[in-house]
Amino acid sequence: MNQRPIFPHASNWLIVIANIFLVLLATLFPFNFSIPDRFSLPEIFASFNNASNFQDQINNFLLFMPLGFGFTRLLQKLRIKPRVQIFIVTLVSASLSLTVEVLQVFLPSRMPTPSDIVNNTIGGFLGLICFYLWNSQSFNNTVASIENSRASRSVKQIGVFFIGYIFLTFMISLFSQSTIHLSNWDANYRLLIGNEQTRDRPWQGYMSKVYIADRAISTNEVAQGLADSSYFNNLGNSLIANYQLKGKCCYKELTGQLPELFWQGQPSDTQEGKGVFLSSSHWLKTATPVTTLSKRISKKSEFTLSTTLATANSEQFGPARIISISGNSLRRNLTLGQQGNNLDFRLRTPMTGENGADLILNIPNIFIDTNPHHIIITYCRATIQVYVDNLHNFYSLNLLELMPRNQRIFYYALTFIPLGFCLTILTLLAKQRLILSKLLIWGGILIPSLILEGILVSESGKNLSLKSLLLGMLFTGGTMLILRVRAAQLKRRN
Repeated sequence: MNQRPIFPHASNWLIVIANIFLVLLATLFPFNFSIPDRFSLPEIFASFNNASNFQDQINNFLLFMPLGFGFTRLLQKLRIKPRVQIFIVTLVSASLSLTVEVLQVFLPSRMPTPSDIVNNTIGGFLGLICFYLWNSQSFNNTVASIENSRASRSVKQIGVFFIGYIFLTFMISLFSQSTIHLSNWDANYRLLIGNEQTRDRPWQGYMSKVYIADRAISTNEVAQGLADSSYFNNLGNSLIANYQLKGKCCYKELTGQLPELFWQGQPSDTQEGKGVFLSSSHWLKTATPVTTLSKRISKKSEFTLSTTLATANSEQFGPARIISISGNSLRRNLTLGQQGNNLDFRLRTPMTGENGADLILNIPNIFIDTNPHHIIITYCRATIQVYVDNLHNFYSLNLLELMPRNQRIFYYALTFIPLGFCLTILTLLAKQRLILSKLLIWGGILIPSLILEGILVSESGKNLSLKSLLLGMLFTGGTMLILRVRAAQLKRRN
């Protein structure tokens, strides 16, 4: 007589527990928990105002994929229905990730990040998909249920699914567009001139004026601003910062919307007609955060920054902070800096991360002399335009076109591989209708790439990229082809 094991599926349970332990170890080590000085519900919510960089996003996916795989295997052994498996794996991944992020509030060495919850959940779901691809029985059952479903016998329902597929493409494309917005700016940062909040990125030079507006001014307005910097006073309600740096102390913001700038250290007597002198021993910081400025620019996702300055040393590195809206050396909204004789610009977006350093925005040979220069920087629709002294000395950078190749491939894979899964389902539903199936294949591969590229070109001003079109088509079509080949192989084997 066969006896039932005392602990059925013990090995599968151990795999799941081991994966959970691995997640906790990777996300909470060294476990030095402590209660924050200001402990309240608003403070807990405020501590979640962080963003993940590119490498963190990859790590989050990879960390939760084994958990999703192992947990799906356990649920399969327990004979849980596929739809319930998807719900449970997604719920467990999201719950575990939320628990980890809340616990990180009490870890001084960790920063809780809302996007990590989404990325971890997606990682768990990817683990579930990997199990279904690996497990022949589960894969076969899924394919058979799609091919024999009621929807496969109705052209109307297949058409509805295809419309849903196009709608999903639009939603994903709009999300991709949002990565160039300034919606993740932190309203708790101060305006700093000549150094970083941590006092370890000093800049040595002169500055006389700073203007900041919550819109990107036109080329004609730039020309007028370069001819006469007082033109910025004509921007009306768009102007949110106007600091005239004259005298020793202190510098009120002339529109009345932002706090005063105060010296950190004793101001220098050296001015030489170039404005106030800044160095490691005397630099400027607002008394309180420039909340109004950060919120207005975050809402509009565009701005203009104008300043008149002169470096005292053409070999400053760090980059040395000229103008910065930041919390420390690793977290900022924007920073204008000097790296050697180059102008270094960092801008916080969902794409560039909370340090604004995931993309290199560097303009050469700006600080090759110690003469005063008038610099105007505008940002709108992913495009940064920099003018130095005149309209002819002009630089234009587009964030999407500067994206590193590995990062571009990762984001396109994340966008189009799920669409490839959806297209596979569509083609399986239409398998018995040869002409319709072929139309769905070619339309389903081409249309998403055209939609995404069209939206990015129209909204960001980037150039049409054939490589990007082909990359999207490759991921969508390649995913569908791999799944269809796998299904055909298993069918022949059976």
